[in-house]
Parts: sequence; structure tokens; C-alpha cells
Amino acid sequence: MEEFHRIRRLPPYVFEQVNRVKAVARNAGADIIDLGMGNPDLPAPAHVLEKLKETIGKPRTDRYSSSKGIAGLRRAQAAYYERRFGVKLNAEAQIVTTLGSKEGFANVAQAITAPGDVVLVPNPSYPIHAFGFLMAGGVIRSVPAEPTPQLFEAMERAMIHSIPKPIAVVVCYPSNPTACVANLDFYRDLVAFAKKHSIIVLSDLAYAEVYFENNPPPSILQVPGAFDVAVEFTSMSKTFSMPGWRIGFAVGNERVISALARVKSYLDYGAFTPVQVAATAALNGPDDCIREMREIYRRRRDALVESFGRAGWPIPAPSASMFAWAPLPKGFEAVGSIEFSKLLVEKAEVAVAPGIGFGEHGEGYVRIALVENEQRIRQAARNIRRFLESGVETLHNVVPLATRR
Repeated sequence: MEEFHRIRRLPPYVFEQVNRVKAVARNAGADIIDLGMGNPDLPAPAHVLEKLKETIGKPRTDRYSSSKGIAGLRRAQAAYYERRFGVKLNAEAQIVTTLGSKEGFANVAQAITAPGDVVLVPNPSYPIHAFGFLMAGGVIRSVPAEPTPQLFEAMERAMIHSIPKPIAVVVCYPSNPTACVANLDFYRDLVAFAKKHSIIVLSDLAYAEVYFENNPPPSILQVPGAFDVAVEFTSMSKTFSMPGWRIGFAVGNERVISALARVKSYLDYGAFTPVQVAATAALNGPDDCIREMREIYRRRRDALVESFGRAGWPIPAPSASMFAWAPLPKGFEAVGSIEFSKLLVEKAEVAVAPGIGFGEHGEGYVRIALVENEQRIRQAARNIRRFLESGVETLHNVVPLATRR
């Protein structure tokens, strides 16, 4: 039977190729050190877990919740933005609680995209940034991922040559997967560009609290006039190590927030109320757990850079996010990121994410997630050192990327 229309628009899931190799290795008894998926391994804060236990099982909280998010949680997010960024939000009109930032992006795509609408998306980028719009019937035009003049040059070309004119641009800083960070000057220029061309800015700020150089990443909403054009997405997943809880937020431009809230009202009843109550406790509670999270990831980053470098694979040190964006080791460039990632599982018992899974401009890189403890990271480095030392023999058995069909 012919595939459904939306399924035809989605390419094969690149990461599944590595996942299959990983599953085979584990079934054979291998102890895979998994640095592939950005799945936080730290526990949620104790006071958040206690609030969940206290709230769960009561008749009122077992009922349907609110797709927009309970009022107390939206107020807590507004208070967080004021503390962290100095940005005042109207909890009623400018905030929607989402089932994680991923769901937020997918649903805002449904809310604002007409068939054939053009959206500017960084490449490489987190897959939902592009595929949310593809599933909604939109058309993707790739632009550079880094916050440089080249990005603005590419966007200007897109405004001139795209038919129809782009309706929105996606940005993500600290970036997943590249870990690059933007400053307020960049956001000022971006807001001016968006106003000049009457487009929407969708900013993914999921890694706002994961930074290492005592230089907190800013919000685009700190720029005067940003509310006229911008919506920002944040998440509880990384900040509070609550990935499975599926709580995030969209905040900013009232027209877009209203459209997102309306779409969500047809699609879901919101997260389980006790989860929302516990998330409220997280946002309103002490922030020492955030500092501890940040310090743990910093130590892991340092262990990764130091131990992988000694193993013969230099890794650029990220200044933020829970990822390192690493060029393929010397001698493996022609293999390609998918085959290299599969080799790493088979020969070194280490899993990483192939860069091409984040867009064609991610080829030549892999994303390494800081989701194992320092001891496991150093063990991964020892495995990789042995693998790289036997690299010549290994390469003879791999078909180079350039000759594959």
C-alpha cells in the first residue's frame, strides 16, 4: 500500500540505524556507554518529588487538567522569567504550558503554518525544528546554525528568493546540537530583521540553565520590541532533570500564544495535574539544585574533553548545553557520521549521535551527550583509544562515504 502523505514527507529516522546496532550489541552482552540521546540521567530535585507524592491520588487532581496549563504553573513561569531575564510576562495571555518544548514546536507549527508556507530553519538543528513544519505542510529553507553575519546574509537571500516569502525563522541557542551560544546583540539584530520583514521568530531556549563560563545565555525577549515578533520555548527537562515529566513552556507574542493555545485545546488536556503542581514547586523553589546540575555537567564536560583528547580525539569544549559537537577523528572523515557511529558501538562499545541526523550540514560531526558519569566517560575514552589505535585495520573494512550509493 502507498504510504500516507505526511509519512512520505518524513525521511528515514537516521538515529534508528545506530539504535539497531546498539540493540544487537546489548543483546550480545556488550556494556554500551550511551552518549547518544540527550536524556538526562540526574534525579529530579527531592522537593519536587515530594510535592508530586503529596498531590497525586486526590480526586480533584486525577481529573482532566488544563491544556493551557494550570494558573499557578503559568504564574511560576512568569516569576522565573522576571528573576532570570528581567522580562515581565502576562501569565494569562503570554504563556502556554506545553508537553515539553518538542510538543510545543510541533503544535505551534500546526497553529501558524498553511500548506506551502516557507520557514527558515538552522542546519544542523534539532529535528523537530524542521519536521514539525514539514508535517504541518510547510516548506523548509535551511540557514546556518551559528549566530554570525552569514546567518543574516542567508536570511536576506531567502526573503528575496523564496516564493512565498518566509513566515518564520527558528533559532536555538545554546544550540542543539552544535552548543554555540548567542548574545543580546545578535538578538537585537534578529528582532530588527524580523520586524523589517514581518516574520515570526521561534526561539528554542531549552538549555538556558546549562552553561559553564559564568555567562548566562540571554532570552530574545530581553530585547525591546521582541514581544511584537517572538515566541520562546523552554523546558523543565534539563534545568530540573525532569525529561520524562514532559513539561515545557511557550511564552511571548500574544497572537502566536493564542493560536497555540487554541490548537492545544483540540489536541490535549494538558499534563497530569500533579506533575504540573510539582513543576510549580520546582520553579518556585530553591535554585541550588540548578547550580548542582550545572556543576555536574561542567565536570563531565571537562572529563570528556581531557580524556578523549588524550585518547587521540580532540573535542572542542562547549561553553553551554549538555552536548559536545565533535568533528570525526582524523582518518575517519571519509567514512561519514553514520558509519563512524556504528563502528564506535561495535568496536568501542560507545554510542554517539551521527551529525547527519541533524541535517546534511551536520555530516562530518557527531553529537556527544554528557549523560554518563565521569567514570563512565573516562572508560569510554579508554575504549575509544584502543579503537583509534586499530583504526587503519578498521577503515579497510568500511565503504567510504563518497563511494556509497
